[in-house]
Amino acid sequence: MNPTGLDNFFRISERGSSVATEVRAGVTTFLVMAYILFVNADVLSATGFDPVAIAAGTALVAGVLTIAMGVLSNHPLALAAGLGINAAVAFGLVLTDGLTKEGAMGVILWEGLLVTVLVLLGLREAVMAAIPDSLKYAIGVGIGLFILFIGLVNGGFVQSGGAIVEFIFPNSYSAGTTLIGLLIALVLLARGVKGAMIITIILTTVVALIMGVIDLPDTFSASVSFSTIGAVDMGNVFAEMGILAAILTIFTFMLTDFFDTMGTATAISEQAELTDDEGNIPKLRELLLVDSLGAVFGGLCGVSSNTSYIESSAGVAEGGRTGLTSVVTGVLFLVAIVLSPLALLVPNQATAPVLILIGFLMVGLLRHIDFTDLEEGLPALLAVILMPLTYSITVGIAAGFVVHTLIKIVKGKAGQVHILMWIVSAACAVYFLQDWISDLI
Repeated sequence: MNPTGLDNFFRISERGSSVATEVRAGVTTFLVMAYILFVNADVLSATGFDPVAIAAGTALVAGVLTIAMGVLSNHPLALAAGLGINAAVAFGLVLTDGLTKEGAMGVILWEGLLVTVLVLLGLREAVMAAIPDSLKYAIGVGIGLFILFIGLVNGGFVQSGGAIVEFIFPNSYSAGTTLIGLLIALVLLARGVKGAMIITIILTTVVALIMGVIDLPDTFSASVSFSTIGAVDMGNVFAEMGILAAILTIFTFMLTDFFDTMGTATAISEQAELTDDEGNIPKLRELLLVDSLGAVFGGLCGVSSNTSYIESSAGVAEGGRTGLTSVVTGVLFLVAIVLSPLALLVPNQATAPVLILIGFLMVGLLRHIDFTDLEEGLPALLAVILMPLTYSITVGIAAGFVVHTLIKIVKGKAGQVHILMWIVSAACAVYFLQDWISDLI
């Protein structure tokens, strides 16, 4: 496609941009997102998946979906494996609940198909409107704490102790490496360096090599692998978890995807000045459809749900205004597939600082929750605190929903509870009481 064709297709001049600006913006977005290749490989390898295959699959799915986002929606919005959901898959569904890694990806595929159907029926926005804002923010904060906690564990700062967990002073080379990485990340972020996360991973890996935390292999023969593609099992999810638990798990993962996407899409569209006078986002249906397919293809390829990234704002800040920015970012993700074998060299200590700081950034959503209001504060607090403590997104969201509905009933405000909240809260209550109910029966 010639420059004029690109201009016409993506409406580049109409949006006050140029091809050169869009290319520069796409490169910038890739640089600030590239860390996910190694972080996702590190997190999901805890399930038993090959880290090289995870890195390659992560790059492949992110590349294809980001290009699709650019072409179909004409938004400078990039997608990749979602942090938080991947941690819930690895440490919640597999290591805590006992699902196979293929079964966990089955959960992701189920929720992706459900979201896709809701988008096609035009019901996604209706579902979002049924959930109180305080619980939406609480879900984001809870996932942020979950990610932060995993970063502290992987970095060697906390471990299982005599009570729940205990702090470990960074007096080992392993924890010291994480601490150095955290300092590197803090300096880079404070200075506003683009690509701070991927630079942190690279420099901390070098530090780990120097300090002897990891060894450089004599020969490096690893090759690109796509063994995670097709590693999904939808059939046994309900048998392994039980029908009610499986349905609630799929629903809560779906909610997590919901809120992530709409917040990101709105923020990026407003930053790029793409919304109209009433705040409407152009081609929102196409945007939501591509995003919903992120969970479908993420599950099919064994790399967890893919979602729209707020890091896309870096490209918009560089002048990106159209889908060409996304196409450039997507192409770079595809090129990065050849780097996937390097995932074998990246230790936990190099990705832990990234997890800790991203968790910190997500916890900032607490400012939107009014903890002086019992109706808002208590359900939100339970959702926030139970996610990291139980290693379960489902338990946190379910507790928040049930308590929110109970408080409304007690205060004589049952009529303010949306019908969907009634249904889900009832199912969540049965979920918590199922063992007791079984004993009675």
